[in-house]
Amino acid sequence: MATVFDDFVVFTPELNMNPLPAGPDVYQRLDQTYGDFKSHSLIAAHQFTEDWPTWEIHPKGDEMVILLSGSARFLLKTDSGEQSHRLARVGEFLIVPCNTWHTAQVEEACSLLFVTPGEGTLNEAEPPAD
Repeated sequence: MATVFDDFVVFTPELNMNPLPAGPDVYQRLDQTYGDFKSHSLIAAHQFTEDWPTWEIHPKGDEMVILLSGSARFLLKTDSGEQSHRLARVGEFLIVPCNTWHTAQVEEACSLLFVTPGEGTLNEAEPPAD
C-alpha cells in the first residue's frame, strides 16, 4: 500500500486516478506522460519545516490545500491586496482561487494535502508587480 507522501495521484479529465511514484523528476514525468498536464489535476502531500522559497500560481483552476498536521499561514496576492489565511487545525482547508499568486509560511512543521490543477503552473521568487 502506498502513501500520499510516497506517491502522487493524477486525476485525469476522464475522472480516473493514476498513482505516480514521487521522486526528484516527478514534475518532468508528469509533463511528459500527461501532455504538459493539460486538463489534469494532481493530488499530492508534502511535509514542510521551512517557509516556501517561492510563490506559485495555477492559471487553469482553483487549488485546494488541506492541513494534515502542524500549522501554516498562506499568503495570497489578490486584486484587493495581500490576504493571509492561517491553517492551524487538522482538517482545515483553503481554496486558492484560480490565477492567484500564493506562498506559505510554516508556523509549526506541517503536512499539507494538495489538489492542484497542474496545467500552466508557474513558480517565481516573487510574484510579478501589477
